[in-house]
Formats: sequence, C-alpha cells, structure tokens
Amino acid sequence: MELTNTPVRCRCGAECVVKILTNQWFLNYGDKEWKEKATKCLHSMSILPQEIQGEFDYVIGWLRERACARQHGLGTKLPWDKEWIVESLSDSVIYMAYYILAKFVNAGKISDDNLSKEFFDYVFLGYGSLGKVSEITKIPKETVDEIKNEFSYFYPVDSRHSGRDLVPNHLTFFVLNHVAIFPENNWPQQIVVNGSVLMDGKKMSKSMGNIIPLRQAIRDYGADPIRLAIIISAELLQDADFNLESVTGIKNKLVSLLEECSKLKPEKLGDLQAEDKWILSKLQSLISNVSSSIEKMRLREGLHGNLFSFESDLQWYFKRAKAKGRSDYSGVLYEINSKRVAMLSPFAPHIAEEMWEKLGNSGLVSQTSWPTVSADVIDPNAIQSEELLKSTIDDISNILKVTQMKPKKITIYTADAFKSKAYHSILEKVMAGQTNMGVIMKDLIANSETADIKKNPDFVQKTIKDILSEPTEIRKTKLETKEFDEKSLIENELVSLAKADFGVDVQVFSESDSGIYDPKGKARHARPFKPAILIE
Repeated sequence: MELTNTPVRCRCGAECVVKILTNQWFLNYGDKEWKEKATKCLHSMSILPQEIQGEFDYVIGWLRERACARQHGLGTKLPWDKEWIVESLSDSVIYMAYYILAKFVNAGKISDDNLSKEFFDYVFLGYGSLGKVSEITKIPKETVDEIKNEFSYFYPVDSRHSGRDLVPNHLTFFVLNHVAIFPENNWPQQIVVNGSVLMDGKKMSKSMGNIIPLRQAIRDYGADPIRLAIIISAELLQDADFNLESVTGIKNKLVSLLEECSKLKPEKLGDLQAEDKWILSKLQSLISNVSSSIEKMRLREGLHGNLFSFESDLQWYFKRAKAKGRSDYSGVLYEINSKRVAMLSPFAPHIAEEMWEKLGNSGLVSQTSWPTVSADVIDPNAIQSEELLKSTIDDISNILKVTQMKPKKITIYTADAFKSKAYHSILEKVMAGQTNMGVIMKDLIANSETADIKKNPDFVQKTIKDILSEPTEIRKTKLETKEFDEKSLIENELVSLAKADFGVDVQVFSESDSGIYDPKGKARHARPFKPAILIE
C-alpha cells in the first residue's frame, strides 16, 4: 500500500508511522450470511430518525474484514491468543450485556475465574442447566439464577443512542455483533442517532476556550435548565446549539411555572363554562401530541409543545376569563398544571418533583402514571366556538390596524342557514379530497337544497379557500358539529371580549334578520366561520 499524501503528520508536528502487524486477527464483516442477518435485524428495528436507515444499509454493504485485536493498551485478552488484546470497537458494542455482569462482579458475588463458557451459554443463550452451570463455575444456584433473570429483564436492548459519526463503525458493529452472538429474540430493538452539541454555534474545543465544565454549569444554572436547553435546541441529527442565554430563559420559565403551581391546591372541577371546556379540550390535544412526539423521539417538539406552545392557549383562556370578570377557575388550572408537570418530569426531573409537591400531591411524579387522553373531555363544539371567536377578534384587530380607525361602533353579520348548509356540503367534499371548483359547484347545483348557490359562485370559491387554509384537525371538528349557532355564540361570548379589547359596543345580526342594520351592505359578504364586519 502506498500513501499519496506523504508525509502524514500529527497536530503536534510529529510524523505519523503506520506499523504493519503480522498474524493479526480479523472479524470477517464481509461474510454474506452475516450481512444478511444484520440486514434482517436492521429492517426489523426502529431507526430514528428514519432517514438515517439508508446509511446503515450502505455501511453493512461495504464492510469487509476488520482487525479486532491489538498488542498494547487496556482491554481483555483474546481468549485463544493471550498475546493479543481485544480491540475496543470489537467488544464494546455488546457492553450492555457486560453492565449486567459488572454489577455482580463489583458486589463480590462472582469473579472472572467463575466465568466459564458454560456460564455464558446459560445466561446469554439459555443453553445447559442451572445445576450443571453452578457445579462447573462454583457459583451458587441462586446467584446464577439472579444473573440470568437480570439479563432476561434487560435484554433485548430497547434503545441505543449515539452520534451520527458512529454509524459507520460502532452502531453498525452493535447490530452485527449482536446478531452473531445472540438469538433473534434478543436482537436490538431500536437505534436513535443524534447530532453533536455546539456552543454558540461553534464546535466545542479546548483551544477555543468555549467549554464549560459540566459540574460548574450545574452549580451556576442547575441540571434541569441545562438539560432543557440542549433538548430544545435541536431534533435528532441536528446539532444542538447550546448557549447560556437560552439556559437563563428556560430557568426563568421553570421558576415561573413553579410559582404558579405553589398557588394551586387540589380542587374539583366545578360547572364548566365555554372557555373551560375549550382549554380542557386543548389539554387533551397537548397530551396526545407530547406523547406522540416522545414515542418518535422528537423530544424538542414534545418539550416545546408542553412548556411554550401551550402558553398561547392559556393566554387566550385568561383573556376570555378576564373579559367575563371570572376568578373561579383554579380547579381548571390545577388539572392543567398537574398534567403538564407529569409530562415535564422526564425532561426536568428535579424541579418537576418540587412542582408536584407544591400542587399538594403525595409521592413522586416520576412514579405516577403518564397522562392519557380523556376522549369524553374533548368538546368539538367548544373547540369550534373558540376558533371562531379568536379569528373574529383577529379580523377586527387587522381592520383597525390597516385603516387606523378609532372605532365608535362595531357590527358583526353572520351567514344565514342556506350558506351554512352549502358550507358543510363543500367541507365534506374537500375532506373527501375534492377541491376542484367546477366539480363542487356542479354537485351543489344538482342538490335542490343548495341549488341556488349558482347565484353566488364567489361564495363557493372563497369557502374552498377558507377550508384549505385551515389545519386538518379544525376541518374534522367542523365536520363533527353541523348544528352551530354562530349568532348566539357571538352575542353571548364575543361581545364582552370585544368591549374589553376595543372599548366599544358590538351589535350582532344574521344576514337574513328582518330590521337588520346594514348601511354599507356588508351582510351579504358573511360566510360560515367568517362573519362580515362593519366598523364605524
């Protein structure tokens, strides 16, 4: 072999020397049958993120013989050639099994003199009998049985986490060596691949002086804020950009949530108002989304949803309650924070326990059941109602922002029953995958109940656009609640809110009302879930 870029030098300036070792030992990763078993294992595993699986397939494809022993350094003697030491990447890939044995070695229950071939065959592979193994190894039956049960409990490996740079070696060897040694029922179940951790967008390096010793960081900021700052900065494969500003912000957020919890005590839910039903429905969505994110190892997504995104829902809830002059919602907040703290526990275990105690709970939150979705709490009508209220308030705000008007009076017009029927017919078609204006219009005209829509094609076109601009979940909710009185909702729930926000009285009409106040002809532009608005 000839090196083209010679000489090769170390960073310190010394010339690098390649020594050829004779009588070297190799693992034949090029063996066809071995590759096939490894590929079978790989394709039966969960690989996260999924896009990394192709890299594993590629590595298994090109791997050939690899040296598995060396003659200096620390390590285990090669069993059949004591002059050689097992190279670290050749045995470290099954050290999950070693951890189980190490516990008993460190406790003085067994020593390396006891660990015969029969012992490993029995514990790892299930070969032989307990009595025979105990007799050969001189290990008490109870201890052998305890070790085997410990191994059976922890194997197969549920999940192996490591960096992307180890896919071409350690992680692929992890699969290959496991399938070579263990039966299929003990093959690995999952590999999770992550990126590296940067400091303020730069690679951590001693020479750059941008490394903070872990113990110092914990003393200065606490373990939980550091954990969260790393998790929330990136998803899998992305490099986590750690910075102290983020740590400080997260620490403040945790302290704020702790203070909120300290103000609440266990309290039953009373009679629920519209906004209570909505926020509790949103809580069920949060539980579902966080649980799903964690299952997929999308930890940033799950943490951000619980700690930050849900705050916007809470702010709307507080706004609604304040507009009504309410202060009787501590039971709702207790229910919400109990679930949020339980979902925060895996991410910030220390402060979550404090929050749990402040909420008046006994025991540890880490030992409580994970929150589950209560389907009976989800109220599609409440969800739909709040979406309409929020969008209407936003529309009024946007009009005022554009026109720079100082309002004296606001009039809101809701769509009539005919438009509502046409809307739901259009919604059903869009949800079924039909978005062609011509096809939808033809179907509406063919139905005697909606045939008159031919006089208002602009309504159909805008309604299709409205529906397509909404998240699928909102569309599903609207599909479930066909009977929906917009006028009544706005009169009962929005008037006080608009009064608080804009400081003026609000009138509400349906476009088909007799005696309607409509000096500008705005009412005819009303669409379901999109009221027309007149500001004077």
